[in-house]
Amino acid sequence: MPSHRILLIGATGVFGERLARMIVRWPDATLVLAARRLEPLQALAARLDGPASVETAVFDRTAPEGLAALKPWAVVDAAGPFQSSDYRLPLAALAAGAHYVDLADGRDFVAGFAAAVRPPTGLTAMAGASSTPTLSQAALARMTAGWTAIDAVSAAISPGGQAPRGRSAMAAILAWAGRPVRLFEAGRWTTRPGWSGPVRLRFPFMGNRWVVLADVPDLDAMPARQAPKDSAIFRAGVESPVGVWGLWLGVWLVRLGVVRSLTSLTPLLWRLTGLLTLGASDLGGMVVQAAGRDAEGRAVLARWSLWAEPGEGPSTPAAPAAAVLRGLLDGVPGPPTLDAILAQLRFNCIHTRLDVSWPEARGLVPGALGPGYERLPPTVRAMHAGLTPIRAEGTTLARGSAGLAALVRAVLGLPANGRHPAVVEIVPHPYGEAWVRRFGSGRFASRITPCPDDPGAFEETAGPISFRIRLDPDAAGFTWRLDGWRLGPLPLPRRWAPRVRARSFERDGVYRFRVMIAHPWLGVVFAYAGRLTSP
Repeated sequence: MPSHRILLIGATGVFGERLARMIVRWPDATLVLAARRLEPLQALAARLDGPASVETAVFDRTAPEGLAALKPWAVVDAAGPFQSSDYRLPLAALAAGAHYVDLADGRDFVAGFAAAVRPPTGLTAMAGASSTPTLSQAALARMTAGWTAIDAVSAAISPGGQAPRGRSAMAAILAWAGRPVRLFEAGRWTTRPGWSGPVRLRFPFMGNRWVVLADVPDLDAMPARQAPKDSAIFRAGVESPVGVWGLWLGVWLVRLGVVRSLTSLTPLLWRLTGLLTLGASDLGGMVVQAAGRDAEGRAVLARWSLWAEPGEGPSTPAAPAAAVLRGLLDGVPGPPTLDAILAQLRFNCIHTRLDVSWPEARGLVPGALGPGYERLPPTVRAMHAGLTPIRAEGTTLARGSAGLAALVRAVLGLPANGRHPAVVEIVPHPYGEAWVRRFGSGRFASRITPCPDDPGAFEETAGPISFRIRLDPDAAGFTWRLDGWRLGPLPLPRRWAPRVRARSFERDGVYRFRVMIAHPWLGVVFAYAGRLTSP
């Protein structure tokens, strides 16, 4: 099998090492690790495990004259920062007869790349093969396929506070913080200061996080490729509010003319990183959202989400570059699809989901599931159409732990262990739906309301406690998944939340349900299963 020499520049960086771990799995590649110092390269080479051959080379990306001597088949630049880079490296790669790919997040660098770097026939040159704009664009292409109109698009990234980060990434952020950022908003091009306009944004299975305006290539790519009528915005943030608001205050030093740029603070902030992220987790993620009209002209809201388990987040920006290289090796050049990118993350603990809702649909479940509702079995659709009041009767088998769990059941009106007759009433209201469940002599009432800013989600409230729920549809029905909870307006930590396993489904033409609510401190609070039919 022929081996293709892939020169990975910046291999010892946070993203470079993750990319190296992906490439080393390919038996048809020779991975040449490159950076300015040999010792870290040799240490990285010793840690890598895979069928690819691994070599090391001392190389300075600012002096690319010696690149041809390394005889690369492809050159990947994962070093950065790209905000101050020129095009000598990609031009040197093409002159050496090699493909060129980078992880550039510098907006001006990516915007000028196509005009400055023109690959000859048979070679590929691609800038921005990272989370922005390649991954976000792949997600938007999947989400909006077949739509007749796009009104607004947006994306946001929030790495975990304890996630590994590179000094060049911090320098890149500080370069545009407080400086004018050009963006498409309210149907026109305008400018706003970078790292301004803080908003609380929902990241599925991560909770709400503060994010602010970021100056990235997506601000050009989204208006050019999706052509939204109203807006295209990209936001970024860190998990720690101290970090977000501390940098937001620093932005005013730039806006007031006290300093020209915050880049001079990079060494100081790098040393303070531990303090700014004190108490933060290592859970990071990304959301990409679009609103418009689907193929049938219905109002549609779609969101693609990604969340990474501790230690896995930095693999995400490396995956698009790996997908581009894998495509070149397989004879499929060009921007990678979403599936091609996610294939590079299959060995990582990284999760994704796509939620599509119909904001104008009548009925809570049809609105939350959008096209997913139409694929549900007839009995499940009928039970959750949300157009008229529903009363269903049947039987249920309940069980639960003794002690404090039994006391909680009694307070909530839930039945004792055993078999009971069951009646469920669902009444549509302007705010959503009112549910009353009667099990024997017990009565449990709750209120369910949609989350307009959170596609596919709703909240179920019983007394002072509200649970945020997502629905995962399948051929037989849907699963209810807990995505947060609160006491009144106060969000509660996810680690204190109960464990919920709930499912509504059809079997043998009958609507069935299965629910278990447990808590590490209490045991099984309540578990029940049964069937219902409408009289």
